[in-house]
Amino acid sequence: MANGGKVEDYEGVDRSLNPGMPIVAVNTTAGTGSEVTSFYIVTDPVRHSKMCMVDPNCMVTIAVNDVDLMMSMPKALTASTGMDAMTHAIEAAVAKRATPYTDKDALWAMGVIGTYLPEAVADGSNEKAREMMAYAEYSAGMAFSNAGLGMVHAMAHSLGGLMNLPHGICNAVLLPFVMEFNGSRPEAAQRYKKVAEGLKLPGTSAMTGEQAVKETVACIRRLSKEVGITQSLKELKVNPEDFNALAEIALKDSCMEDNPFKPTLKQVIEVYRKAYG
Repeated sequence: MANGGKVEDYEGVDRSLNPGMPIVAVNTTAGTGSEVTSFYIVTDPVRHSKMCMVDPNCMVTIAVNDVDLMMSMPKALTASTGMDAMTHAIEAAVAKRATPYTDKDALWAMGVIGTYLPEAVADGSNEKAREMMAYAEYSAGMAFSNAGLGMVHAMAHSLGGLMNLPHGICNAVLLPFVMEFNGSRPEAAQRYKKVAEGLKLPGTSAMTGEQAVKETVACIRRLSKEVGITQSLKELKVNPEDFNALAEIALKDSCMEDNPFKPTLKQVIEVYRKAYG
């Protein structure tokens, strides 16, 4: 409305010239962080993919997080949006553009989510758990809006667009496999030491990068299972024959640019295959 053209014209980073129309965003989940980020996602029904746009001109004027509006979320939505927020926090912490400023929000958010997401899923009327999840998703949104995301989101956007699957579920299934992949590079593995710290794992100060990757992946898998998240792409009825096409789309996603390193097409396909089970 403020810039003209077609929606597709804005795919990518900083594609608009003028500030968008004023928006008051009233959040009803504790996951996406959309109310405080410069990111927005639009499904392209022609290409069967999700277009990732990153643009400060799209940020809302006023963001409202009212826990009363989140109390009625069903268990499955609470779990998937909560794991989306966890993915935001972890990817922001290991992103190439991460800074001490963004780490402050990312590490705090992942610790809170690890503590309160199971409580919010177990009892949706738990006001304390809902409130802390609202603070955590907000903080994770602030973190990734400034630090960027990574390979999990690039692959999840491709997968969700093709299969019409919930974004949080795609993230949750892919997250531990991408963590393992990123951690296979020593220089990237070191980044997971601060993730271990954020998740409040014991003995973090003495961990090597390799140990941190192993322990953080195990922690995320435990949390995902505890809140009832599907554990493989096979359970989501994803067709392995689509992995090549999915990987090609994922590599073009703007989120991939902030991954600790740029994977090859073959590597992205292999991560999809491992996540298939």
